[in-house]
Amino acid sequence: MSNILAFIEVSNTGQIRKSARSLLTAAAALGTPVAVVATAPGTGGSLVDELGALGAEQVYLAESDQLGTLLVAAQLEALTAAAAELAPAGILLSNSIEGRDIAGRLAVRLGAGLVVDAVDVRLEGGQILATQSVFGGAYTVESAVDGGPAIVTVRQGAIEGQAPAATPTVTAASVATNAAHSAVIDAVNDATTTSTRPELRDAPKIVSGGRGLGSKEKFVLVEQLADALGAAVGASRAAVDSGFIPQTSQVGQTGVTVSPQLYVALGISGAIQHRAGMQTAKTIVAINKDADAPIFEIADFGVVGDVFTVVPQLIEAMAARAN
Repeated sequence: MSNILAFIEVSNTGQIRKSARSLLTAAAALGTPVAVVATAPGTGGSLVDELGALGAEQVYLAESDQLGTLLVAAQLEALTAAAAELAPAGILLSNSIEGRDIAGRLAVRLGAGLVVDAVDVRLEGGQILATQSVFGGAYTVESAVDGGPAIVTVRQGAIEGQAPAATPTVTAASVATNAAHSAVIDAVNDATTTSTRPELRDAPKIVSGGRGLGSKEKFVLVEQLADALGAAVGASRAAVDSGFIPQTSQVGQTGVTVSPQLYVALGISGAIQHRAGMQTAKTIVAINKDADAPIFEIADFGVVGDVFTVVPQLIEAMAARAN
């Protein structure tokens, strides 16, 4: 089987980011999953067991003493070195800000093709095919790269399942970076947020509210249903612009793009900008009193009714079933 590199992002505190699971799952479906991690010298060993539990059959630890001081330079060198040594058929990265930055630079360096924001990947006839939702979600297309490795950024939350656990072999290598060609990181300030709810971008379940909720005070209904489902809270741009909820919860073309297992839309009309950010969800449930709302065109289940009548009944029924 061909090697498939999965670039593993690590936080400033040394924790593996949540996107690692889906990237290794996708890599395992295409070939031999190889986790590539850029680490400070002597610190990567603690990550090996966790990556093995996520399905990595091989771990490539690229050590650099300039990690964290130069913007994505060490990460780019890590993937470049791994690609030269392991001759992969594909290279997968998260479709995050960091992932897109590295992927573009890597494609230029390797002379390889780049597919951005894939919602699925599969192998057909020995070729990697990436599925994308394009033009605001109006079309679903499949893309392939001819010649050289396929570099693919994968939408966070889009890949289900988990690869079988493995006991990975480990390769450690030192990589050098050129400070003259890199942006220098002067300081890192982590914005700490405290919430018992899942993070929006990676959440398997999301409940979003729109302007139809009417006010910030009434938007609490969205939070109540989200808590009952164990879901993250999202919102349409109209709800954000109306001041119902902070912009960090906005789902759509100018907000966060999500691909959860379940997406519940409350009082959201379904403008194309919002649909572009959520319509790859596996199951979409819409509740809106306007029977002609565009959201019903993509919903798997739709309820025409007042959210202030339907949602409390839904929460009550869920509580009764749980008991």
